[in-house]
Amino acid sequence: MTELLDAVERTALLTAALRAAETRRPDRIYQDPYADALCGEIGPELLAEIRRATFPADASRTLPSTPDYNAIRTRFFDDYLQEAAREPGMQQIVLAPAGMDSRAYRLEWPEGLRYYEVDRPAVLAYKKDRLEGVSPRTDHRTVAVDLTSPDWEDDLREAGYDPSLPSTWLLEGLLYYIPEQDTHRILRRVADFSAPGSRIAADLVNAAALTLPQMRGLLDIFARWGCPWLFGTDEPEALFDSFGFSVEALQPGEPGADFGRWPDPVPPRHEANVRRVFFIHGRRR
Repeated sequence: MTELLDAVERTALLTAALRAAETRRPDRIYQDPYADALCGEIGPELLAEIRRATFPADASRTLPSTPDYNAIRTRFFDDYLQEAAREPGMQQIVLAPAGMDSRAYRLEWPEGLRYYEVDRPAVLAYKKDRLEGVSPRTDHRTVAVDLTSPDWEDDLREAGYDPSLPSTWLLEGLLYYIPEQDTHRILRRVADFSAPGSRIAADLVNAAALTLPQMRGLLDIFARWGCPWLFGTDEPEALFDSFGFSVEALQPGEPGADFGRWPDPVPPRHEANVRRVFFIHGRRR
């Protein structure tokens, strides 16, 4: 069924392959027992290409370590979502897009939680096929719709989502693949569909990460796959603030976003012309 997935959706298979590889590590910082099934045959091929570029046999590494970054990102958002789910009154979690995420199956969740996965029909169909016979550990509801659809909010509401109640949204592995205007459009729509006090989390790169010569080895791979990085910002707090979210942005390697795995120095925010990744989390005002 992987031929039904478009270029950006295939990066979800890369993420699954990275999670499978992390699960096999003796020093793993999380376990994903379903990642091997979800990554299929394509995921390991994509990961092998990333590894060849990142860890060349005849030179030292200059690109950011995608395996370490993905491990930290996964663990960070694992912890974030579970913390949010334990918050009194928090009964709705929305993953948009869901990709090959298996948190509904591999993590423990409190009673009464509704866990929504929003993604294109082909993605959710592939995932259902790969996880046949596996039961989620929560009230898991899929919403088969493209986030560019003019009325995905209606589909989510029909699945049981209540915009008058607090919710937690995770936009993981999305924003740097879409143009700036689409990022703004999605954040506006999520804000409009979230009650005050709702939570949001996302990952995002800075503007320099899209243009620095030393990033070309990685950027060229994603462009060749048909999913170039299109958007980054040096002011993620201001971006989210403009849509009614008060957020904090952490870089991998900073306290709370390290887990003993980030291999590179963390550049201070005032330093220019360096690549950055941000883990953003906060609340709807």
